[in-house]
Amino acid sequence: MARYKKKKPRIFTLFTVVIISALLAAFLTPALRLVYPLDYVDEIERYSKEYDLDKYLVMGIISTESGFDVDAESHKEAKGLMQVKDDTALWCVEHFNMDISESDILSPESNIRIGCAYVRYLKDRYEGNILTAIAAYNAGPGNVDKWLSQPRYSDGGTTLNTIPFAETAEYVKKVQKRAKIYKKLYER
Repeated sequence: MARYKKKKPRIFTLFTVVIISALLAAFLTPALRLVYPLDYVDEIERYSKEYDLDKYLVMGIISTESGFDVDAESHKEAKGLMQVKDDTALWCVEHFNMDISESDILSPESNIRIGCAYVRYLKDRYEGNILTAIAAYNAGPGNVDKWLSQPRYSDGGTTLNTIPFAETAEYVKKVQKRAKIYKKLYER
């Protein structure tokens, strides 16, 4: 005579999964927030709204560029939270008629404002294509314009199908990934 094992009720399995998920969320979210910190929320919200950008995208850019380190400076002399070069910052101040002194360009608020304005400019320049704008934020619009003019990198000259600089391709992916992570961790 065959013996049958008693099946555990599905409700018990479901309950176990819910409890484990809740425990993971309770411990994982604070741990992830240590890895993906967030500062200057008011400034990010203010300027992402002013320049009609997704605030989580701005968070992803700042995280990728500087890791929220106000004093960050790259080997290419890009500075601050959003790693803006001096000539780009001065162009933005003039182009967007900002009341920001040259000595104040590195303050967190000014740097976020300038970075957001520049991302907006690039987004408009590339007909709303944010991925192309992000590539230009990293590699410069001159490089992106060249890529867009070459059929092996672009169909129709507005969207990049391939980014020939490995660093820029990785940068775009990293910004997108971090924007999603910031949204999951900090969405209100």
